[in-house]
Amino acid sequence: MSGVRPGAAASRGGTGSRGGTGPRGATGARGGGGARTAGEERALTSVAAGDRFRGEEPAHTPRLWHVTLSVSGARAPLPEVRRALEQLAHDHPFLLTSRYADDHAEIRYWEEARDLHDAAAVALRLWGEHRQTAGLPPWEIVGLEVIDRSTYHQRIAAGYGPAPATPVGVHPF
Repeated sequence: MSGVRPGAAASRGGTGSRGGTGPRGATGARGGGGARTAGEERALTSVAAGDRFRGEEPAHTPRLWHVTLSVSGARAPLPEVRRALEQLAHDHPFLLTSRYADDHAEIRYWEEARDLHDAAAVALRLWGEHRQTAGLPPWEIVGLEVIDRSTYHQRIAAGYGPAPATPVGVHPF
């Protein structure tokens, strides 16, 4: 039955496809409790909207992640690299700063994502997806760092990483 969570009863009143005697045996869908008879419903509990443990953020709430993407490849004319990075920054104003040379570049920006995996996935697609539209060099991604906001601020406070006064924009190394 589509739309039924694995392990949940397939029907409310009749014998479901997993009605307690399926492949997991008679102990129920999750392996707990006693045996259920055909047609017996499991007791379900719910949590009121907005209820959660103190200090815990919901898993679906987006967070800010600081991303540093490093790319490298064959030499390209500096004016073309600069123009391409400026075009990328124009197309995507979330970019904080880009540094470049004729054979490598580094892009720093904030990404809003549910978790590190999502932020990293977006970062890994950034260069390839915008190579044509921004005219970026055919370089490959050679480095990626994704850290949460609190880690970024801890590093800044400890004197590591770029100073907050680093000029925003596209700059040579």
